[in-house]
Amino acid sequence: MSNEARTQTEDAYLELQSTSEFQALRKKFRGFVFPMTAFFLAWYFLYVLLSIFAPDFMGQRVGGDDSTITVGLLFGLGQFVTTFAITFIYARWANRELDPLADALGARLDGMKEH
Repeated sequence: MSNEARTQTEDAYLELQSTSEFQALRKKFRGFVFPMTAFFLAWYFLYVLLSIFAPDFMGQRVGGDDSTITVGLLFGLGQFVTTFAITFIYARWANRELDPLADALGARLDGMKEH
């Protein structure tokens, strides 16, 4: 790739980044990802902190004294469930909300690079 072609591509990317459509896409992405990340981290640290500071609570057996399932085990399994749920929710949301905007910007970028 020649320096001129690379410069044209870089210029096209920089020009696209400055558009209101690109900024709207970034804002929409951040509006989903930041709150979801904050929720997951709060949930994770609750689990960790309860494990450290409330071992009696986390060690309580669920379903009677002869049960091997504890509150801590349920919290731990809940971490996996939450991870998969967030992934599923994000994938559906991105397909519906984010991808059409990104595809339109990608097509626009392809047109900018051709000129």
